Amino acid sequence: MKTPYQKIVVKVGSNVLSQENGAPDLYRMKSLVQQISALSQAGLEVILVSSGAVAFGRSYGLMMDAKDEIARRQVWASLGQVKMIREYQKFFEAENMLCSQVLVTRDDFRSRRHYLNIKQCITQLTAQGILPIINENDAVSVTELMFTDNDELAGLVAAMVGADALIILSNVAGVYSGNPREADSVLVEKFHPDESISESILIGGRSSFGRGGMKTKVYLARKTARLGIAVHIADGTHPDILRQVLEGTTPHTHFIPSDTKDGRKKWIAHAQHFTAARVTINEGAVKALQSSHANSLLPVGITAINGNFSKGDIIELVNTAGQIIALGRAQYASELAQERIGENHQKPLVHYDYLYVV
Repeated sequence: MKTPYQKIVVKVGSNVLSQENGAPDLYRMKSLVQQISALSQAGLEVILVSSGAVAFGRSYGLMMDAKDEIARRQVWASLGQVKMIREYQKFFEAENMLCSQVLVTRDDFRSRRHYLNIKQCITQLTAQGILPIINENDAVSVTELMFTDNDELAGLVAAMVGADALIILSNVAGVYSGNPREADSVLVEKFHPDESISESILIGGRSSFGRGGMKTKVYLARKTARLGIAVHIADGTHPDILRQVLEGTTPHTHFIPSDTKDGRKKWIAHAQHFTAARVTINEGAVKALQSSHANSLLPVGITAINGNFSKGDIIELVNTAGQIIALGRAQYASELAQERIGENHQKPLVHYDYLYVV
């Protein structure tokens, strides 16, 4: 197999693993397992992020008329995760592969130390030739603890493990110039990470069985590509799709990667939901951070601080209009930062090494 990648993350959506009536599609699951096995035998390191637990849990027919949607989802996810991983295990063992289960919530990635612990777990599994199957723990992930969907989780995992590419499998061939149901919409096969994207492109179909839509995928794909990771969005219902994507023999959407960012910046890039406070910076600081030079955020460029933070917390850096310019890791607490607002010759609040410009 000719591919420039050595390590890939494959994300499988609920719509790929579900039939039209919502029941699990075991035939397609088996096909994907066989495809992943073939990639592994070809020497690629593969990590799987799989949705589908809720769909598998729904197949038991319980709580179909329950009015509490959160409780229903928790029950379906808890039941379905067991059933889904059992089917994966059966199919992978038939291919002489071991698989494992890693369940996470968004809150698991808040702490840098916890983030590195998850990374170590995944790294140790792959080092033993074990395929990690990662999924959000929907049984306990509710409201603010939930990822937008597993596309967000997959992007975070790809950045965490230093993947060369992220392949997002959905039930459409990629990103279209408009609504894919309309005859005049065409597949957009390539995006550059800094290319502007029209609103018409963001009108995509939402999965019947998942939480995300194409707008989420495009946003996530562009962010991931800017971190130096290639992203491919393709039709997971198409036979042999993984090999064809990797060899470039099937139409799909490819987000071209920027220069690779280091691991610290990759963690910070995905930390927007974990920020402790908001720091407003002046126009000069905005220009400095957005320039091609490596600049840190100095107190002289700060005009206001909203919220409290400790050393090591992730903070939002915004312009005077409230638009997010960057995310960064604070080098000292908000009390000291407040004292130094507008002052020259002070230690940077955010060092360049821990700064991610949006």
